[in-house]
Amino acid sequence: MGIEGAAVNFSELVNKNKQTLARLKESPRLLLHRRDGEDLVLTTAARAEQDRTVVSAATRMLAAMARREPGGMELLLDVLPDAFPWVRYLPDPDLRAFAVELVDTMRAADSVGNNASVAQLLTAWQHTAEVYSDPELLAALTRDHGEDYGPAPDPWGAA
Repeated sequence: MGIEGAAVNFSELVNKNKQTLARLKESPRLLLHRRDGEDLVLTTAARAEQDRTVVSAATRMLAAMARREPGGMELLLDVLPDAFPWVRYLPDPDLRAFAVELVDTMRAADSVGNNASVAQLLTAWQHTAEVYSDPELLAALTRDHGEDYGPAPDPWGAA
């Protein structure tokens, strides 16, 4: 998902701050390109709070819908392919696991005001679907290689 709004170089904010900040009246967000780091997004506190309110409301509605009996989870499973076309590659048990994990993670992320875990979850499940979409890759990753390669080394070098 892209960032809607105007874009400027970070140096414009530093050198022409009043004119640059005035652009926030025309656009909800200002994308600040940086040479030596990740781009930044500038918005007003009121707009950031509005965005948080909308995401929180959508999360609560999705969670309530999924818990609604009878048929709430089935409705969610029916609409997931429209929202995330790649779920069509997931086997049914994995699709259900994704749905449950998505709702749970969204609720937890909303409770702490940080959606990074939701983005990570979506990326991980999309990669899982990519594996299922490629028969050769799926076969290579699920094949019994017939031997144990021993314990994996500690990535931090601890003994």
